Amino acid sequence: MEHPPYRLAEELDRFLGDPGDPAGPFSHVRCVELDEKEEFPADICRLLEEWGLTDYYVPAEHGGRLHSYEQVLQLMRTVARRDLTVAVGHGKTYLGGVCVWVSGTPEQARRLGADVRAGVPVSLGLTERAHGSDLLAGDVAGTGEEAGWLVSGEKWLINNATRGSLLSLLTRTDPAGGPRGFSVLLVDKRKLGKGSYRHLPKVRTHGIRGADISGIAFDGALVDRQDLVGTEGGGLETVLKALQLTRTMCASLSLGAADHGLRIAADFAEERELYGRRLIDLPQARSVLSAAAADVLLHEALAVFAARAVHTQTDELSVTAAVTKYLLPSGTEGVLSALTRVLGARAFLKGVYAGGMFQKIERDHRIVGLFDGNTLVNLNSLVNQFRSLVRGRRRGTGDEAGAVAAYDLSVPVPPLDPARLSLVARHGSGVLAGLDASVAELRRRAEDNPALRGAVESAERLVAVERRVHTEMESRQGLIGDVPPEVFDLARRYTLCYAAAACIGLWVHSSGLAAGGATAALWQDGLWLRAALDRILERLGEPGSGDPEAYEGLLAHLRAGRRTGELFSLLPQQLPGRLPLNHTGATAGTS
Repeated sequence: MEHPPYRLAEELDRFLGDPGDPAGPFSHVRCVELDEKEEFPADICRLLEEWGLTDYYVPAEHGGRLHSYEQVLQLMRTVARRDLTVAVGHGKTYLGGVCVWVSGTPEQARRLGADVRAGVPVSLGLTERAHGSDLLAGDVAGTGEEAGWLVSGEKWLINNATRGSLLSLLTRTDPAGGPRGFSVLLVDKRKLGKGSYRHLPKVRTHGIRGADISGIAFDGALVDRQDLVGTEGGGLETVLKALQLTRTMCASLSLGAADHGLRIAADFAEERELYGRRLIDLPQARSVLSAAAADVLLHEALAVFAARAVHTQTDELSVTAAVTKYLLPSGTEGVLSALTRVLGARAFLKGVYAGGMFQKIERDHRIVGLFDGNTLVNLNSLVNQFRSLVRGRRRGTGDEAGAVAAYDLSVPVPPLDPARLSLVARHGSGVLAGLDASVAELRRRAEDNPALRGAVESAERLVAVERRVHTEMESRQGLIGDVPPEVFDLARRYTLCYAAAACIGLWVHSSGLAAGGATAALWQDGLWLRAALDRILERLGEPGSGDPEAYEGLLAHLRAGRRTGELFSLLPQQLPGRLPLNHTGATAGTS
């Protein structure tokens, strides 16, 4: 199936050239060099702007080319597959603008859109040195004046705080604070008075070493009233709604990291010989690679659904975003950790295999779980919605039609209506409400295709787990005070049940579209679905389905794509460098 977001990503990838060519402007060699020098990848960012990537950070109604969040997902996945530092450094402009897309006036959005498309970096100022993720404790304050606000205080650990010309700043505009005591101000440093702000030093980091992770301190900086985003006192709500979009899009960073890590490990397993046999022929290596491949496709399925659900299930995005932002970073950390067992010492060494890129990927990706709300923040967001999720599952409410629209990849998504964003999914989850219908359809198809029986068995077991999870959630709704560890684990199990339902729904509604394409074998007989559901059962602590044929099928597809230059993914995408890397990091077949 030719899916437009993947074709768009392929165009960008082709424009950027073969990352295995050391002389290329966005090569792996160049990215390692910049990482060693802890240097911002300014030249690569200019290359992305030359192609027009910033156009896709701006919604079409505000002058950009962003029609579907699937576009952003696949474009940023392409960038992250080459280098996470570049993706984080350049993609922050998208994150910085979201508050305006959610709550700004049309004129604010038009002006900001023009700046973004012109390559002006934008940042998002939320965290402070003393308070971390506790947004209600923020001390950066704006004192009201007739002309606007005099802003004072310090934001710290802010991506692009120094490079960014514009900053969406969460500001305490009521000294008493509280949920209605904060506002978002779109601060334009180009308009601030001399001496009213200063940049804080770049913070040296373990990963994404070249990124501008720094801070900014204000001292009576006058911000005009026309730069208030949304309503005065509505800043926290604006930020929390904006984070639903940014958390969903953080999936692109994890997908790109996993794509690259899996390819390096697969290359090594094909080339490395141990005990007179290639590593790829040893059972343990095959098991690790095939399980990692299954996880990569599981994560991709959830991310594709979530990106489409931004448009079709907007009022349930508080759940979708939390599930996605928890599962993809944590799951990808697991994938990369497992792949070190294939690479051995070479996973940690610089310049020995694949230019030392694997150790860079692993270091860089660790920070993704912290962006825009860490693991516990996202699980806690689900805990706070236990009541509505349990009630919705019991009553069968939730937006099932919206879920189906997201599952069906043949149907373009409607434009996003930011007014539909909600802090709580009041009617529950349409994904879980539609699980029984999806499993029934899978069971019906298995009557004509015995190869699907394993998927049906796994799906039925997952339905039983999901019901037990909702029963436990019912006894834990309305918690006040500290959340016990076992409740966080309950939320974790909920995310896996949600992912299972999304995978089944996606396969049921889109498997017929994949016939004849480069990835048809993955969809045929529910191949990727069988492996994905087995992986979910294992992560839930349940016995696996014992379907070695599914895992071997994934491994065969991974190896075939390595030979043909196809990305290992649910939908076809050709990579610009067709040949695998050899042990030096150069393209095989070149001198």
